[in-house]
Amino acid sequence: MKSIIEFIKKEFLQFKRDPRMFALILIAPVVQLTFLGFAANLDVKLVRTIVFDQDKSVTSRDFVERFTSSGYFRIEEYVNSYDEITEEIDRGDVILALVIPTDFEKKIYNRRTASVQALFNGSDGNTAGIVAGYSQNIVSTYSQNIVLNFLNRSGQKLSSVPVILPEIRVWYNPELKTRNFLVPGIFGLLLSLVTLILTSLAIVKEKEIGTMEQLIVTPLKPYQIIIGKLVPFVILSFVAVLIILASMYFIFAIPVKGDLWFLFLSSFFYILSTLGLGLFVSTISKTQQQAMMLSIFAVMMPMIFLSGFAFPIENMPRSIQLISYIVPLRYFNDIIRGVILKGLGFSDLWFNTLLLFLMGVAILVFSSLRFKSRLE
Repeated sequence: MKSIIEFIKKEFLQFKRDPRMFALILIAPVVQLTFLGFAANLDVKLVRTIVFDQDKSVTSRDFVERFTSSGYFRIEEYVNSYDEITEEIDRGDVILALVIPTDFEKKIYNRRTASVQALFNGSDGNTAGIVAGYSQNIVSTYSQNIVLNFLNRSGQKLSSVPVILPEIRVWYNPELKTRNFLVPGIFGLLLSLVTLILTSLAIVKEKEIGTMEQLIVTPLKPYQIIIGKLVPFVILSFVAVLIILASMYFIFAIPVKGDLWFLFLSSFFYILSTLGLGLFVSTISKTQQQAMMLSIFAVMMPMIFLSGFAFPIENMPRSIQLISYIVPLRYFNDIIRGVILKGLGFSDLWFNTLLLFLMGVAILVFSSLRFKSRLE
């Protein structure tokens, strides 16, 4: 035990001699969380719009005003032809183009259906879908107002009209901010960065500079070397966890609503798997460059895409969904969002926690045995 403690002290002294390592562990998570938290935002707050008003009537201007008064749409300019619309959309300068026909007001006054064309820049399907929802809501409300005004003018007073009023309550994210959903997911990504990538780089660096061979010839046993290598990263990972949680609270005002100790326990189980993956990458890499490439492209990228971090797993093909079951970050994301956003605890997330623990132990044991065989 004393040998392991001395080995761990040696690792921390080595970290101390490498200020870049401390910068990556202590400063990089805050910087990345800040940039990703503000940049990774799918909310649509401003819709750049152009209008081709062929009617140029009071009614058409009132119709356009309904869009601008909603607070989401900003009229960039009024155009005079479809060619101008095509040019603006091709350049990506606008998201929506409204085309109002010449007989718009006339049809409404004659109690006929008036058509309005809405052209969306669908290169970004998510934004186009959200904008289409905004537009349909405005048009539907405007159409209802026309019907009610006509009935009132014709003397058909409606003392009572049966309607359904939805009482909408949004739980966990009342403001419907994308950031509140993505930032907890970034928690898992940053923890992966500290454990997986840095662990593999640190061990491969020992090989490159020749100190690993020196460790092998010492009385230290393989399991002592493995523990001595991994324990410092476990400690530094929990330091990173505290930094990330504090940054989430003070920068994005996202507190932890659930059990903080359960979140720490789940983080430890996840760290087991990422440390194991980092250890495995170190056994198949000869240089730090190889370790970095394998960590990012063979492990991190698939984990990001298949974990439900930004893309719903339910929308993936069935074959891809099956593959996602072996991704530890999938279960950790569910735990993070459940604890931070919903205030859930072990009783609600025990199955995910159990799977995360079993996967972490299995990955770490397999990687440790492979690393031990390499040492021997």
